[in-house]
Amino acid sequence: MSLALVHSRARAGVSAPPVRVEVHLSGGLPLTHIVGLPEAAVRESRDRVRAAILCSQFEFPARRITVNLAPADLPKDGGRFDLPIALGILAASGQIDRNALSEYEFLGELGLTGELRTVDGILPAALAAARAGRKLIVPLGSGPEAALAREVEAYTARTLLEVCAALNRTKALPLAEAPPPQLTLIPDMADVRGQLHARRALEVAAAGNHHLLLIGTPGCGKTLLASRLPGLLPEASEDEALETAAIASVSGRGLDPSRWRQRPYRSPHHTASAVALVGGGADPRPGEISLSHNGVLFLDELPEWDRKALEVLREPLESGTVTVSRAARSSEFPARFQLVAAMNPCPCGWAGDPSGRCRCSPENVRRYRAKISGPLMDRIDLHIEVPRLPPQDLRPDAPAGEPTLAVRLRVEAARALQHARAGKANAQLGQSETMAYCRLGDRDQALLERAIERLQLSARSMHRILRVARTIADLAGEENIVTPHLTEALGYRRVDRGATQSAA
Repeated sequence: MSLALVHSRARAGVSAPPVRVEVHLSGGLPLTHIVGLPEAAVRESRDRVRAAILCSQFEFPARRITVNLAPADLPKDGGRFDLPIALGILAASGQIDRNALSEYEFLGELGLTGELRTVDGILPAALAAARAGRKLIVPLGSGPEAALAREVEAYTARTLLEVCAALNRTKALPLAEAPPPQLTLIPDMADVRGQLHARRALEVAAAGNHHLLLIGTPGCGKTLLASRLPGLLPEASEDEALETAAIASVSGRGLDPSRWRQRPYRSPHHTASAVALVGGGADPRPGEISLSHNGVLFLDELPEWDRKALEVLREPLESGTVTVSRAARSSEFPARFQLVAAMNPCPCGWAGDPSGRCRCSPENVRRYRAKISGPLMDRIDLHIEVPRLPPQDLRPDAPAGEPTLAVRLRVEAARALQHARAGKANAQLGQSETMAYCRLGDRDQALLERAIERLQLSARSMHRILRVARTIADLAGEENIVTPHLTEALGYRRVDRGATQSAA
């Protein structure tokens, strides 16, 4: 029978749906035809495959060859199907053992010499192959990424000839090996001098996974503080790290397997578009907010961002996912990130500074802050003013700040309490969970209601204040929220509400 079946995987968002590569040889004029919704790169594989087979000292059948990539309604792109198509042709023509193909899945682009080249999306394919109970054969350069999926039995090969030798049981392929993890120096909180209020807010944000806005004059340390947040976060679990690594794998920007356990820290420029943030393209790829999944997204100079770009953050901040819809298909990417934003208090940057150098009119300040919509500000839990430090605090012999390790221990203890109570960080609590776990006494409830009325805050802001108060109580090891916890949480929402309410 001149028919062979080879298993492979497509790429659709961060998933790897199965693809059956069916190859049939029949009589007629020599012709290779590929069906199953192939895009240009897949259609061109017939020329790469023909040259690779001939250069590997095999015979290319002089028959009519039909290659079907099933399911037919799933778009196929890239060179990832070169290797399975070549193996299907060789198996259908009897040059390799077709029975050996059933226990493997194959991914890889072929060079004209038969050399195997890496493709993207290897990690999601490896995880899917493990769930399907099959082994995986990938190019040598993709081996470290495939090995991150510990449940899969992944092998690497340099050439098409090596894969054929393994299938014919004349040569064994080496197992894929994950590289040793590389230690990266994490910026230390000890470098942050003074700024006790901002340091405390950063600790609260890390403990509860809360979003944070830093407002201050140029050079006061906003970017320095933001860069220290990843070091305060607890180490990512294996499931979290694999999910984040899978997004990087399909992004087209590459994945460093030696750093896959590190939480991402993304800091796009303020000229980035909405598509760059949320993701997109004809073949949807993840954007910055998905690449920040389980990590930190830092947006500097927040009012300088395009208004449309900022507004795309609103839904992911609530839902933790992004759906990119196009006419042909839609893809869903996880996007549960921690937002840290920074901005100046006015166009010149010096409003409120004791030097009095600001010359911006109240109308200019109002217009500047109104560039950030009220609904987006509502979704940011902590609003912090970062003052300019006096020169004596910056002297080399000035006392250093508390180191990252000491703060991180408190953050981890607070996170442990939250996961034992609700199975998630406080910032991710739903409305009913917030009401259940963030109860106040009668006096504190009255205090909260007066503050909400005075500051003209929304119901969403009220719930976020309660979650922040719950985090502060967790940092203190307290079972109940008491007045000091609530007043501290309210203090993080007092930054000039009037300048932003007009944009709501």
